[in-house]
Amino acid sequence: MKQPQIGVAHLTALELAPAALIAQSARAGFSSVGIRTNPVAPGMPCYPLKAGTEEHRELIRLLDDHGMKVQEVEFISIVPELDVQSYAAMFEAAAGLGAKAVTVSGDDGDFSRLTDNLGRLCDLAAEFSLRIDLEPMRWRHVNNIGSARRVLDAAARPNGALLVDALHLARSGSMPAELRGFPASQLRAVQICDAPATAPIGDDATIREAREGRLPPGQGVLPLVDLLRSLPDDIAISAEMPFKTLPASERLRLAFQSSKDLIQQAREKRTDSQCR
Repeated sequence: MKQPQIGVAHLTALELAPAALIAQSARAGFSSVGIRTNPVAPGMPCYPLKAGTEEHRELIRLLDDHGMKVQEVEFISIVPELDVQSYAAMFEAAAGLGAKAVTVSGDDGDFSRLTDNLGRLCDLAAEFSLRIDLEPMRWRHVNNIGSARRVLDAAARPNGALLVDALHLARSGSMPAELRGFPASQLRAVQICDAPATAPIGDDATIREAREGRLPPGQGVLPLVDLLRSLPDDIAISAEMPFKTLPASERLRLAFQSSKDLIQQAREKRTDSQCR
């Protein structure tokens, strides 16, 4: 059976700069990485890149040497004062690395302005052959897959899609079956991890869990097999598991192996269902 292609989100080992992330992720077994080139919130870690610099060229060489790809770069928060054009350099650097998508969140309570800015981001991204993946999170204005679907449909851009995050899906009260109503064109990437049954109370605790408290797939209670079976077969799968009790190299190996085991379980369950 063909081995699954599994990526790793930068949050899994955010203490690693992109060069180290690429090398260590390749050794762990991953086929692609995500790179955080813009902070998820002011003051948070990130690794800005500029096309044409020696650092950028070195990353291209490293990707080639290790047979790795870049799945996504992150992160853009769609706030009311968003300056879309200011992200052109970020998109150029991402495209130069061969990235497929840029991850964004919806942080504007004005629906019309939010969808307009998302559409304009998609238009700019299209100039670089990039997709814009909208990631709903419980503490943001776009807080579940229903609100994400409404925004994506209103923006109506062919390169606008949903980023499915297993933890955010569960903590927003959504179930995997709800994803079956999405067009396949909007389901291009999923990030997997696990979590305990008890959800945190309040935004601060929810944010802390998302950034620090994720578990390896198989060590919690999230319906991960059902999630993968609800998504297109060709969806890009990445592990997002900042399990800080382990050093980065061990964390990456655990993230890969637990994700590989999960994908195998989902494949076996799908095969069993087809044979009945």
